[in-house]
Amino acid sequence: MTERVGLFGWPLGHSISPAMHNAAFAVLGMDWTYDLLPVPPERLGEEVGRLLGAGYRGFNVTVPHKQTILEHLPNIEMEASAAQIGAANTVIVEPDGGLIATNTDWQGFTGDLRAHDIDVAGKPCLILGTGGAARAIIYALKQMGASAITLISHIMDVVPPDLRPDTILYTDLKPDPVGLIVNCSPVGMSPHIDRSPWPADLPFPSCTALYDLVYNPSVTRLMLQAQAAGVPTIVSGLGMLVRQGALAFEAWTDIEAPIGVMMEAGKRALGEG
Repeated sequence: MTERVGLFGWPLGHSISPAMHNAAFAVLGMDWTYDLLPVPPERLGEEVGRLLGAGYRGFNVTVPHKQTILEHLPNIEMEASAAQIGAANTVIVEPDGGLIATNTDWQGFTGDLRAHDIDVAGKPCLILGTGGAARAIIYALKQMGASAITLISHIMDVVPPDLRPDTILYTDLKPDPVGLIVNCSPVGMSPHIDRSPWPADLPFPSCTALYDLVYNPSVTRLMLQAQAAGVPTIVSGLGMLVRQGALAFEAWTDIEAPIGVMMEAGKRALGEG
């Protein structure tokens, strides 16, 4: 019988996760399949229950469900990272039906920073966005020794109260040098590729690197803005996507993920391979 896993999110037209995971299952000869599970927020609880009943072995979770998914999982066991971050991007269904929520985003991010020789230890960092992805990136940057982490928002009212002490509006941003800017918002993601989370009339601060968690398109408007500003290292989110996906794959299957296969499949899905 085919084992099934999938991705909760809304919308999901941009996702290349099925190509990535299904290529891994195929090369390993596994009778597994990875499905897109587009679910609007108001139907999340209903769909989680239905798919658990249908025998799914696990799920990835993306925008806008990374925090709210935890409200719809009965008797969930939270791994330390998910509990501290307050958001989950991976759910594991145990053989006895037990559920484990974890967060592989932060490990995928730190792994990709190291792969690109980006060192944030002792450096201030800026984060664009305040959702579940931002929480994972805050956690990751703290583990890597960032000296200060500032979240930037257009509207202070949408910022969770527990994040506000480190949050400023774009209008309050000082032109001080920073080590890394990370886009944790979905702004600029396909199909809205003409958008950017960075205001066109606001100069980039001097920074060592920009990391855009958006991976589709592979070059975003934000990345082009950073290039025009002379930022020396500019990285898309594909590497983080693959690395967090490989960790989820291993959590579901107990088999080492063929990360190279997943990376090549991701590039092909984006038209790069």
